[in-house]
Order: sequence, then C-alpha cells, then structure tokens
Amino acid sequence: MAMKRRTETSFVAFDIIYEDGTRSSNRRVPSNTLGGLDDEEETVKSFLEAQDREIASASGRPRGPIKTIARSGR
Repeated sequence: MAMKRRTETSFVAFDIIYEDGTRSSNRRVPSNTLGGLDDEEETVKSFLEAQDREIASASGRPRGPIKTIARSGR
C-alpha cells in the first residue's frame, strides 16, 4: 500500500476588525496566497472576504465589511 505524502503548508495569522466593531482573531491565510509587501493587505482582504462569503452561505449569517486587518501578534 502506497503512503500519501503530507504536504507542508504554512499559514500567516491575521486579526480582523469589522465595521460593526466585531473582531475575528487568528484567521489563517496560506502564505503562498500573500503577494509582495505592497499589495499584501488587498490580497489578504480579498481572501478573507471570500472566506466570509463561504461561511455566510453555509450559516445564513453574513459578516459586515472589513474595517482593518493586521498580522496577529503585532
């Protein structure tokens, strides 16, 4: 029986504050998704908004717009 290789994926954690004041901590974004330093925030925001849409479609409870994004631990 052949064993599957485990792929190593690294993540970067972000803290998000939504416009309604709610907070979501340690949201994981795959490091290969991140662009350069210039467009990192827009790339991360797009990725997290897509995650929020998927979660909202499953739960029926949409999230508000993202106000700020910061790497966790900063």
